Amino acid sequence: MSWGLRRGRPGRCEAMRMLLADQGQSWKEEVVTKESWLRGPLKASCLYGQLPKFQDGDLILYQSNAILRHLGRSFGLYGKDQREAALVDVVNDGVEDLRRHCSHIIHHGHEEDKAQYVQELPGHLKPFETLLSQNQGGQAFIVGDQISFADYNLLDLLLSHQVLVPGCLDSFPLLSAYVARLSAQPKLKAFLASPEHVNRPVFGSRKI
Repeated sequence: MSWGLRRGRPGRCEAMRMLLADQGQSWKEEVVTKESWLRGPLKASCLYGQLPKFQDGDLILYQSNAILRHLGRSFGLYGKDQREAALVDVVNDGVEDLRRHCSHIIHHGHEEDKAQYVQELPGHLKPFETLLSQNQGGQAFIVGDQISFADYNLLDLLLSHQVLVPGCLDSFPLLSAYVARLSAQPKLKAFLASPEHVNRPVFGSRKI
């Protein structure tokens, strides 16, 4: 199966890459430069006027989470029943709330805003620790006994925060073990060690 991904600034596509790599898929990727984007024709052709743009055969999708959910359905990564699917959505929406908050602080916040974010971060991470504790004592995935697209999105967010705020998971033993466990899966481990991933900026190289 052929997958195509067109993206702009770093940060919105890494969970998709993790998912595809871990599922043994290959994909073609086109990076759109700022100069090319500002010229206008590509932006005008994109629904909502933004990237990423994802192509699966003749199906073209926009919006990061719509793409993730499509991949989740395509690979059976959306829970084993409706109950689990609903819980996967709860997790993923929580991940996105924190990602948007973090991105806004990084790109638009003042130093005091960033300091406050770091101070409040444990409160933002605690719900995910709680969710893990409620599922097989935190020894499995975030929902159920099989990986879901929300796991890849959460893993991406946690790995980014470990770079931005070193030690942020020290008081969350289940989340720390979760990150280590998922990152050790052979295909995912290979992807995370690849130059493409290692050299890709976190939140556009911005820092807290």
